[in-house]
Amino acid sequence: MNKYDLKTALLARITKPLGTLCDEETLIWHLRRRLTKKEYKVLHAAITGSPDAEALRARLRLDPDRHDTLLRSAEKKLNSDTLKRELFC
Repeated sequence: MNKYDLKTALLARITKPLGTLCDEETLIWHLRRRLTKKEYKVLHAAITGSPDAEALRARLRLDPDRHDTLLRSAEKKLNSDTLKRELFC
């Protein structure tokens, strides 16, 4: 997760930020702990701008509807108060 700015990408997806985000290592740790494996992988691909969504869907065995559902679920969890308190220092 080095070629992109994780903090900027997360702030774009979080409504009503609570301040400044923690360092990237802590952010990744909290995201991996709170999101399911598939939610994390789909969110990571969306944040990094991975152009090959079809390959990700095939690897995770997802149809397009399920892919969108997982992304919405991950964004919903990002905006939950408990995860926000962990992500913001």
